Amino acid sequence: METTQRESKMTVGHYGGKFIPFHKGHLYAITKAAAQVDKLYVLVSYDEGRDRKLCYDAGLDYIDFKRRQQWITTSVKNMSNVTVLAVEEPYSSDTEYMWLEGGQKMIEAIPEQITHIFSSESEYDTWFRRIYGEDIIHIVIDEAREIFPISATKIREEGVYANWDMIPDAAKPYYTKKIAIVGVESCGKSTLTRNLAQLFSTEYVEEYGRTVSEEIGDGSSLLTEEHYKEIVFGHKHMEYQKMKKANKLLFIDSEAVVTQYYAKMYLGRELNFIEGAIESQDYDLYLFLEPDVKWVADGYRTFNDPAIREETNRLLKKMFEDRGIQYVTISGNYEERLDRSIAQITKLITK
Repeated sequence: METTQRESKMTVGHYGGKFIPFHKGHLYAITKAAAQVDKLYVLVSYDEGRDRKLCYDAGLDYIDFKRRQQWITTSVKNMSNVTVLAVEEPYSSDTEYMWLEGGQKMIEAIPEQITHIFSSESEYDTWFRRIYGEDIIHIVIDEAREIFPISATKIREEGVYANWDMIPDAAKPYYTKKIAIVGVESCGKSTLTRNLAQLFSTEYVEEYGRTVSEEIGDGSSLLTEEHYKEIVFGHKHMEYQKMKKANKLLFIDSEAVVTQYYAKMYLGRELNFIEGAIESQDYDLYLFLEPDVKWVADGYRTFNDPAIREETNRLLKKMFEDRGIQYVTISGNYEERLDRSIAQITKLITK
């Protein structure tokens, strides 16, 4: 009878870490652990001061614990026996890790008795037995990192982009750099955007204002305030969708300041809802294309006079500057524009 009860006892596993950042080695360990117990609790441990310093020292933006928890939850959403929790753990800068105090926090967070603990370090065994008792089953997963040769330390030292293939899909949009290609009409924005996306093997967002203009059939002159709402929100929706598939970089053909510029030119006024969209933008780089290439008529362009092109260019620049948005000016022929843009982008993802 005693043997039967022991055999029927539910197995409860625990796998924890800081996950700064979350990587495929973590995901592999979680997947392996979940296959070995009835229930698995993944615990994201955090201390804001410590975590901010870790990110700062690695040149990373601060990754708060809720975001880490969300990445893992999204990645394991089809594993019905996995629960992801977050626990604030005791931390002191005088010691590497407060094992006993931290372990007690884990025990308190998990509602069932822990039977298994998973890690990638056999040297943790002594501590685990002190914390969870001698009966705890400690299972070490891929200690040599042979399946996924990666660690959070390695990523922090080498950079996310140098280890991009080791970042789970759920986390990639957070690290993806967004580059806006802006300028007045007929300055090569669409061509450059497509070419850069092709060269960097990634996604791009088309100028949605052009799409709407083509739908109504007469360029920007007949656009109403409702059309501008469609442009702003449609463009942002496309951006979110493309972010999910982007490879390190996402190129955006125009954005809300450019849309506001067109509203000012054709409606004679700026629109408040566009200003709200501008304030919410968080692009990593603006490439401002000078109108020093030949103006090309395509049925949707208006300002072909050189003096007017120069004046509208000054106006658009001022609109960016008035809003405190920094940009890099790109000029020259098409080849020079491409090379100068690549130089700026390379700097962005290697610093």
